[in-house]
Amino acid sequence: MSTYANLPAPSPEQGLNRYLQEIRKFPLLEPEEEYMLAKAWVDHQDSASAHKLVTSHLRLAAKIAMGYRGYGLPQAEVISEANVGLMQAVKRFDPERGFRLATYAMWWIRAAIQEYILRSWSLVKLGTTSAQKKLFFNLRKAKSKIGALEDGDLRPDTVAQIAKDLNVTEADVVEMNRRLAGSDASLNAQIGSSDGESATQWQDWLEDETADQAEAYAEADELEARRAMLVAAMDVLNERERDILMARRLRDDPVTLEELSGQYEVSRERIRQIEVRAFEKLQGRMKALAKEKGMPLSD
Repeated sequence: MSTYANLPAPSPEQGLNRYLQEIRKFPLLEPEEEYMLAKAWVDHQDSASAHKLVTSHLRLAAKIAMGYRGYGLPQAEVISEANVGLMQAVKRFDPERGFRLATYAMWWIRAAIQEYILRSWSLVKLGTTSAQKKLFFNLRKAKSKIGALEDGDLRPDTVAQIAKDLNVTEADVVEMNRRLAGSDASLNAQIGSSDGESATQWQDWLEDETADQAEAYAEADELEARRAMLVAAMDVLNERERDILMARRLRDDPVTLEELSGQYEVSRERIRQIEVRAFEKLQGRMKALAKEKGMPLSD
């Protein structure tokens, strides 16, 4: 997708305020317009439609990027990575699923930013596991919570407590603690003045008070898993059941029974019965798939 080349780009020279003013010029989209633009991209690879989808969501990308100011990285670069995530979301967005683009894109934007943060720190190599990413963003907070701020290896009981709190293995806790403590890019390196109270350390920038990154990773993973499971479960429905269920329950503006009654030339009560039956079949299939994958699924 060549859309990125035509986007306004944040830069230190330009100034963040000017960039934010520029992206406010792009109008937000109504649901119907968003749907038509997304269809044009999916069906015809219309780059103009994709560009409009991206530019209308640049404010969302910038807003999410602002939540990651506590990692000591250039804000312009963080916003640029957020825009890359937004473009990936537009590229993969399926308007027929009934979700708004903003709901779908926020996970891609966060993932792009978090991967950029991990790449930028030599502490964590690219390709680390989800557990190590979780530890990277949350170990210091977890240690502070239980008063375990001593240098060197953690006590066994401390390791066990942190592993339990973060739902990771004790081996991962020990390994990440050693990597953080022994990295050449020391978290204790000072930023700014070294002789005044205003001096800060890299570790003081690491914690992002605006969001729980472990929760964000977990939610993103779960959302993607449930979305894939929903798509797979749809196979249990015939075409009419699938269309009616999506029209009634998976859209921001549900289609009325009256409209569907006219479309399928049956009574409104018949449409309602098909909707209820389709939902029950889908729910049963979702529960079966969740059980197979060992995932909890509420009623």
